[in-house]
Amino acid sequence: MILVRAPLRIPLGGGGTDLPSYYEKSGGFILSAAINKYVYLYVNRPAADNLLRLKYSKYEQVNSAAEIQHDLVRPTLQHFGLDNNLEIVSMADVPDGTGMGSSGRYLVALLMALSELKKDRMPTQELAEKACDIEMNLAGHPVGKHDHYIAAFGGFTCLEIDKSGGVDVSALDISISTVESLRSNLLLFYTGINRSSRGVLAEQKQDTEDGNKVVVDSLDFTKELGYRIKEALRGGDVDLFGNLLHEHWENKKRRSGKISNPSIDRWYEISRENGALGGKVIGAGGGGFLMVYCPPPVKNKVRDSLVAEGLQEMAFDFDDEGTKVMVNF
Repeated sequence: MILVRAPLRIPLGGGGTDLPSYYEKSGGFILSAAINKYVYLYVNRPAADNLLRLKYSKYEQVNSAAEIQHDLVRPTLQHFGLDNNLEIVSMADVPDGTGMGSSGRYLVALLMALSELKKDRMPTQELAEKACDIEMNLAGHPVGKHDHYIAAFGGFTCLEIDKSGGVDVSALDISISTVESLRSNLLLFYTGINRSSRGVLAEQKQDTEDGNKVVVDSLDFTKELGYRIKEALRGGDVDLFGNLLHEHWENKKRRSGKISNPSIDRWYEISRENGALGGKVIGAGGGGFLMVYCPPPVKNKVRDSLVAEGLQEMAFDFDDEGTKVMVNF
């Protein structure tokens, strides 16, 4: 039995520039942080039969990998040449469709578990890149490289993506005191709105490929803001980071009417009226988690105002381990 966990993440800067439709023309930059909320994946060899069993939001029991409906599991098993006698069960700390990158984490965890099963563990960057290839090319999901790399590496991580898709991975040079300030000043609230990111991302992909000036200019500015956020955090200026988050959110909404909605706009404005400097919806937009940055004197006021709106706070810490095998016996 093998148990693997992969961390979810909160993007801090550059989101959206990791899609091929953008980085193949301009290069991309992502700054993100893994958090201590996880996707867990359990893999076992059943003793009594040779069937394949999958337990996720659905249940599948089939005779061969080709029969599997899950469009990430099927190509992954075929990649490893695994066609029978396998049980795969997944669990997560947050619901699917909440912008935390759960599909990318699921795939990275699955790849690590199966490579452990085959006794041929992949190096971290190979693990991330293989997960990207499966989801982007074999499954055809309109996603970028962000989720897979942050899941694999964990920590506060910068991704420089060149026009060929090559990724240079580096840890953000950030002080312990800055990390503590971020841990204290960032609040996450579950909006109760679940949605698929694929519609928003597919629209961005098409607009970018078509050269839509509003979308391309927004992504160019997003990348610039990502570098400015990186320097603010390296310098320990967390309040500047909060103000840049506000610029990022206002800019991101220019790309599509699907990124926000009247409820999200109201909650965001309530947080700002009570002292939050900035924030964003985690992921592609439209629902999931709302993250806000609050200087310490106003944190409780902001928290109370959003809880009064019916939002549920999710406490979190940062993860610096990335995807890891928890049990193997």
